[in-house]
Amino acid sequence: VQLQASGGGLVQAGGSLRLSCAASGRTFSTYAMAWFRQAPGKERELVATISGSTTRTTRYVDSVKGRFTISRDNAKNTVYLQTNSLKPEDTAVYYCAQDRGSYYSGKLDYWGPGTQVTVSS
Repeated sequence: VQLQASGGGLVQAGGSLRLSCAASGRTFSTYAMAWFRQAPGKERELVATISGSTTRTTRYVDSVKGRFTISRDNAKNTVYLQTNSLKPEDTAVYYCAQDRGSYYSGKLDYWGPGTQVTVSS
């Protein structure tokens, strides 16, 4: 399985970015997907998850609720993270990862290489 994240960049506070993560190698629709981020000097943080079931259950870390939206397009084998109302504290490298189950378990089999998001004040 290969994951490739894209869509990062430099944006002013209050702006938006849409991150994408394209997957290949096994049946994408089956597996839960997650976005993580890691800021300089900080531990990696789980940002959002979406299940692989038809319910597409989503969960978010409190700091991004109401601002970020995770979604998936199984026909395109792609998961998205729409980031709105960005803040300087959202600056980080964002990673996508694929769980080994249909619902997020935290057991992540595959990781993408990350995409940098920088929010200027």
